[in-house]
This record gives sequence, structure tokens and C-alpha cells, in this order.
Amino acid sequence: MIAIARITPGNVSTFKDVRLRALLDTPSAFGSTYAMETALSDAEWTQRAIRWDGERGIGFLAIDDGSGCGIVGSMLDEDDATCATLLSMWTAPTHRRRGIGGRLLDEVVAWARTHDVVALRLMVTSSSTDAVSFYKQLGFASTGRTEPYPNDASLIEVEMLWRLPVRR
Repeated sequence: MIAIARITPGNVSTFKDVRLRALLDTPSAFGSTYAMETALSDAEWTQRAIRWDGERGIGFLAIDDGSGCGIVGSMLDEDDATCATLLSMWTAPTHRRRGIGGRLLDEVVAWARTHDVVALRLMVTSSSTDAVSFYKQLGFASTGRTEPYPNDASLIEVEMLWRLPVRR
């Protein structure tokens, strides 16, 4: 059974492992690189875990039989507290199309609601058609804003936004 756990200093080694595997698997899906993140010290990984387990940000891991198989993070927008940015969404190839991405997103939405967030924003590489399709199925729509991907200017990132459904 797949468990969803918050990223904390207590599971930083799993966090690091999943993040590095994600960067190797789909390097154009992230604003960072495998080379940059393998150079981080253990103290820097712990600081990241603390930042994602705090008031302005959150991170979750999907864990299958003790091994990380998915990750997602979110940070409150610094200029608009009613919006949060979805970051680092990834599911291991062996675990895709099993609902893990949706479960990770559900956890982010629950956290976002406790912070009065009404919309989630993300950037996705336009060439990542599976990711774009996944986000559309969840309710995200393109805002029309694009920008060059930071690690390869030949790729374009598309901004997508999802207005969270009103709770009844």
C-alpha cells in the first residue's frame, strides 16, 4: 500500500533519494539539475526539508514498502497569499497511472485550504505532454503565460492555474 508522508528532517534521506531520481528521470521537468542537487550537503537537504515542513511551504512523499515513489511540494506565493505554487511533482515510472499524483495533490490541496489558498499555479514544460494532460484532468488550465525553461532556452514552460473548488 502506498503511504503519503510529509517531508520532514526525519525522512530527509528518502526526500533526497526521490528528488534525485526525479531529476534523473525527467530533467526538463524541474528548474534545478541533478548535478546541482548532488552537490548539496546533508545540512542543505535538511534545511530544504525544514522549509517544506513549515508555515509557507509543504512537501509530501509517496512511499511504497519503504521506498519513495513520488514527490510534490507547494509554496505560498509571496505576493498573493491566496495563491500557492505547485513544485516538484513527480511519480516514479514504475508507479505512474496508479493515482499517486492525485493523492499527492490532494494533500497539497488540504494544506492549501488551511492557508486560505483559492488557486494553485504551476509551470510545466510544454513538451511534457503527459504532464500537461495530467494537470488538465485535475482541473488546471493554461493562463497563456509562457517563459523559457531556465536550463534550456529552446524549451518553453507554460503556466497553468487551478481555482480550487469551493468547499460545501
